[in-house]
Amino acid sequence: MTRELTGRHVLMIFGGAFGVIIGVNLLLAWSAVSTFPGLEVKNSYVASQQFDERKAAQEALGWTVRANAADGQVILRITGADGLPVRVGGLDAVIGRATHVADDVRPEFIFDGVSYVAPVDLAAGNWNIRMTAQAEDGTPFSQRVILHVKR
Repeated sequence: MTRELTGRHVLMIFGGAFGVIIGVNLLLAWSAVSTFPGLEVKNSYVASQQFDERKAAQEALGWTVRANAADGQVILRITGADGLPVRVGGLDAVIGRATHVADDVRPEFIFDGVSYVAPVDLAAGNWNIRMTAQAEDGTPFSQRVILHVKR
């Protein structure tokens, strides 16, 4: 006993397929909008007015920042142009995923004489450290440091 494929059946197949595609797209769009704030600065025009000056001052410091995660700790190593560790006037950092803010943490980093260390146990994957620091002469320094955690 064979069933005949009619125009009605084909219409239902196409309608069902497009319904699934549209439903998945709507779900993904809602998920993207609801989990990522998309905000880097409150007013991009005002931030752009001093960008070149801040960049030149920050580059004049000659600092290099490296991040590592091991044994339940996040280690930030800030070195100067001479390769020696830098002790900053103030350090604030937020560690989080690149795609959402649900896992963001603001740990308290402590300078151990070589690096800044904070007790944070991170899951495997890609993390961003959005840090701001202040040089002893008052020069602001900000950088996003990418941290890859392997398990």
